[in-house]
Amino acid sequence: MLTTMSTSLHHRAVEHLGTRIVDGSLPPGHVMLAEQLEDELQVSRSVIREAVRVLQSLGLVETTKRVGIKVLPAHRWNPFDPLVIRWRLAGEGRGAQLRSLAELRSAVEPVAAELAAVNAPQELRQELLDVALAMREAGKAGDVPRFLELDIQFHSLLLSGSGNEMFANLVGQVAETLTGRTVHGLMPDRPRDLTLQWHLDVAEAIFGGNASEAREASSRIMRRTISEMEPVWVEQPRVFVPLQRRPQSA
Repeated sequence: MLTTMSTSLHHRAVEHLGTRIVDGSLPPGHVMLAEQLEDELQVSRSVIREAVRVLQSLGLVETTKRVGIKVLPAHRWNPFDPLVIRWRLAGEGRGAQLRSLAELRSAVEPVAAELAAVNAPQELRQELLDVALAMREAGKAGDVPRFLELDIQFHSLLLSGSGNEMFANLVGQVAETLTGRTVHGLMPDRPRDLTLQWHLDVAEAIFGGNASEAREASSRIMRRTISEMEPVWVEQPRVFVPLQRRPQSA
C-alpha cells in the first residue's frame, strides 16, 4: 500500500510540474525550491526528488546547488519522449506538436512500410493484414475506442516490421499522437472509406512483398493526414534548436 501511494504521489508531482512547464505556466528560467514544492503539492522531499529526477531526464529542468530547480527552454526538452508529447498535445502548442509528429511520420513510415514488405516475418505480415481488416470494420461501425486501439497496433506493427530498431522505438510517439488526436477531438467519428482502404493497401502490399506499393500507400495516408491537419497548425511557430557548434581547432 505504501509503495502504491508513493508511486501515485510521484506520478501526480511529475504530471503537475510537467504540464505547467510545457504549457508555459512555469516559464524558462523560473527557479523552484524543493521545500516550496513540498508545501505546494503536500508531498515528501523524497517524492519531489524523484519527480525532479524524471523531469531532468526529459530535459525540462536542471538543478543547481544553492540555487534550486531551474526550468529549461523548449529546445532543451526531449521531443521524442511520450510524456513531453502528451503534455504538448494538451496545451496551446498542440498544433506545432502535431505538425512535428506528422512530418516525422511522413519521413519514416513510408520507408518502414517498404522495409517491412522486404523484411517482416510472415506472422507479422498476417497480423498486420488482420488488424487492417479489423480497422475497416471498427471504422465503418463508428467504434472510436476500438478503432484507436487497432490504429495504434497497425502503425506499431508497421514500424516494428521494418526490422529497423530505431524505427521501432518510435512506437510510443506514434501512439501518443494517435491518442492525442482522438482525445482532443481532431479525428472524425467515422474514418473515411478511402483512408481505411489505404491502410488495407499498405497491409496487402507488405503481405505480398510489394515494397514500392507499400511505400506509396503509406505515403498516401501521410499526405492525407498532413492535408487534413494543416489548419490546426498553420499559425503555430516552429522551434529552431540552436546548434551545438564544435570549437575551432587551433
